[in-house]
Amino acid sequence: MTSPSGGGTPGGRGVAPTFFFCMVTDFPFLLQSMAWPLVLLLAWYLGERLHEWANLPRVTSYVAVGLVASLINLPGLTDAVPGLPFLANVALSLILFELGYRIHLRWFRHNPWVLALGLVESVLTFATVYWVSGLFALPVDTRLIVAALSVSASPAGIVRVANELRSAGQVTERVLHLCAINCLVAVLALKLVIGYWHLATSGDLVLAAFGSVHVLVTSVAVGALLGVGMPALLRSQRIQERDVTLVFALAVVLLTTMAYGLKLSPLLAALTFGIVARERRVHLTNAQRGFGTAGDLLTLFLFVYIAALLDWSDIGGGVLLGLALIFTRIATKVVCNVAAARLSGSTERKGLLTGLALTPMSAFAILLLEQSRLYGFEPARQVLMALAFMMMLQELFGPLVTQRALQAARETHVTRE
Repeated sequence: MTSPSGGGTPGGRGVAPTFFFCMVTDFPFLLQSMAWPLVLLLAWYLGERLHEWANLPRVTSYVAVGLVASLINLPGLTDAVPGLPFLANVALSLILFELGYRIHLRWFRHNPWVLALGLVESVLTFATVYWVSGLFALPVDTRLIVAALSVSASPAGIVRVANELRSAGQVTERVLHLCAINCLVAVLALKLVIGYWHLATSGDLVLAAFGSVHVLVTSVAVGALLGVGMPALLRSQRIQERDVTLVFALAVVLLTTMAYGLKLSPLLAALTFGIVARERRVHLTNAQRGFGTAGDLLTLFLFVYIAALLDWSDIGGGVLLGLALIFTRIATKVVCNVAAARLSGSTERKGLLTGLALTPMSAFAILLLEQSRLYGFEPARQVLMALAFMMMLQELFGPLVTQRALQAARETHVTRE
């Protein structure tokens, strides 16, 4: 029998207000749950439209969306969500594997000047950035970290832009090889700085060695071991060509998980994995590079996530420092490549374009800092705050500079007359 008020029984009019009240109270959770899919969908849409209309690199649009999401402090796009740093490392590790796979070690033997150029340019970049950062009264520890990070070039930005343009030629190959050298030297320099910091703060030589030498050697060893084992597995199982990408993707995920568990460098291990796998005569077709749709999705997530990590309250405080470091870093790379162009079998014009194409650095540098912070390196957060403006500019405009440099070299399938 129905009550006079009509709302006392199940199914009455009181259900709708109750449901609405539950929806309102759970709205923050709902917004956090929907944030990533909506932001990634928006980033993809803008990336495609701006690439079509203005010939902008897609990754530039991804970064812009991440920066706007960070500006409005959209819930769910911060490092407070569990698992996001790991997923970002998997995304970058896939790209580093591809970069390592495209490295020809025999080329260094036939043309050692390229290897020498990469090493000299890395050392000079470290030295000049360290000197310039001293003009801004930064602590010595911070200056060392900034100099180590400035050595690196972003494999995520460079590889994705090169793939997008289907670029191939002397400038492209030099950029990829120098990028790999820069990344290796940057990781080495940063681990040594971390070891120095542990030694200076605790006086424990064992802890300092564990934080640098152990991480470097073990990361390379694990990557090399997997690079030898996976090709042998592929040959023994007669795996179809389309499954090769899946096997290597799973291997990179395994490598990243192992690196997290052992507190190693997943980025260094993935780069080593790709280099060794290439030397073991495993051939990937052009369709298999980039890891297909899954690789595209992870790349989209990576650039949005990296941009969302930047705090806008930090960006305005380091404008002069950021501009000075950007100019110093790019000038050093350009001057070194132009000066060594003839010795390494190139021309001054190609040396100029090579140096400019190495402009991006943010994705690799930010993940290195985040990884170091998770492993207990306290100055990492302060360095990211100091470099926020520099990172923002490098993320937004670095891929664009790489795109224009490769197009000017006329090594792409989409170069316009």
